[in-house]
Parts: sequence; C-alpha cells; structure tokens
Amino acid sequence: MYNKELEQTLVLIKPDALKNSLTGYVLSQLSEFHTGLRFAATKVVHVTKMLAEEHYAEHRGKVFYAALIEYIMGHIHYADEPQKQRVVSIVYQGPNAVEKLRDIVGPTNPHLARERKPGCIRSLGTIVTLTDDKGETIGERMDNLIHASATPDEAEREVKLWFKPSDIPPYMRIYSTRQSGKHFYYKGNKLFTEHQPGSICILTPGDVAWESDLNALDLIEQGKPAACMLQAVVAKYLVNDTRDI
Repeated sequence: MYNKELEQTLVLIKPDALKNSLTGYVLSQLSEFHTGLRFAATKVVHVTKMLAEEHYAEHRGKVFYAALIEYIMGHIHYADEPQKQRVVSIVYQGPNAVEKLRDIVGPTNPHLARERKPGCIRSLGTIVTLTDDKGETIGERMDNLIHASATPDEAEREVKLWFKPSDIPPYMRIYSTRQSGKHFYYKGNKLFTEHQPGSICILTPGDVAWESDLNALDLIEQGKPAACMLQAVVAKYLVNDTRDI
C-alpha cells in the first residue's frame, strides 16, 4: 500500500555530470541534511541499450529519442572510453520524496532552470542542437546532468526498472514482492521456463522479485497481454552483464 511517509524516487546522475566531476556536488545537494530524505539503494550502472530504451520508452518515435539513448548510455561523453560509460543510480526515500527531489534538481530544460531557479542542479546543464545528415537542425538534446522521477507512479516504474528487490535493504522496500515459483529464462526477446542454449536465467524458484514483475512474466508465458513489456522486466537483470543475448 502506498505510504507517502515512505515515498521513494529514482535519481540518476548522468554521464555529463560524471564527465564534469559534478558527482560530489550533486550528492551534497541531495544529502539528508538538505532534503530530509535517506538513501534506500545506490549502484553504478553500465547502461545497456535495453535499459535505456525502457527508461525512455515514453519518447519512442520522437526526433530526439536516438540521441537520448546515446546520451544515457554514455556514448556521447565517453565515446572512446567504454570503461567510463556509466551512471550512478540512487533510490531516495522519505516524506514527499518525489516533490522534494524535483524541486532541488529544477526544470528539465537547463535554460529555464537558470531563469526560474538559479543555483539548482540543472542550471549547470546545457542544450545541444541536433542536426541531420545535411546539417539541418532537427531538434535538441538536453544535457541536464540528472534525472529525477516526476510522479510517484513514475517513480515506482523507474525504481523497479533500475533495481531488483535484492538491491534494496528488506526494511526499505515499499513495493510488493513475492518469491518466484519457477525458472525464467530470456533469449532473443522471448521468455522461456526451461533453459535454452544461449539463454540467461533471470529468476529461479525462491528468488524474491517485484510482484508486478512476476505477474507480468506469468501473463507473458501464457501469451496474454501484460502490464509491461518483457524487456522492462528483464532489463534490470542484465545490468552490468556483458553477455550478448
């Protein structure tokens, strides 16, 4: 059951913030002293294309979508340094976590951030013009240093996308979990309950998973519509995994 006192939100410190050595500054602005919120989980993530595409799923088909994917994967700021392509993902928890974090990070657009909330984190960002093969302007990419969930519903989706239950201490989990009753394997955008050559096991019997993930997997296995795509469940299990499946 949703509890505003235990509300959680996802924060991503993006590659441009890392490139500009702003990690310490960002963390100081988001500290418990300033926000009254506490860390529930954190990890360094090498962002796979699957994870990036699921995170920005609402922007599929937009002119800047491909640039967003390259951006969050670190390909733009660390083009020749794959060992540095990562983000810092954090779950913050506490009263009004979503609203508090959104207020501190500031407007999505860095130009508006400087105008409306000078000194906020995103006021240090920039906007990059996107061009096509002919050099004509087709849109913009906002290098705004940080992501923060916009609503409690979005926060739940994003926390579950970036973190497994085992990534979060048991007494700091606010979303329902249950144990898997079977094996689940993934290969070639398909789900299996028995091992296939080249497949990866994402859950085994007894593993604790988000209840919504298991509900989705059960429906997908039965060939029925699920509340989310298979990739949205699987992406978190491929974090920092270098296998090509």
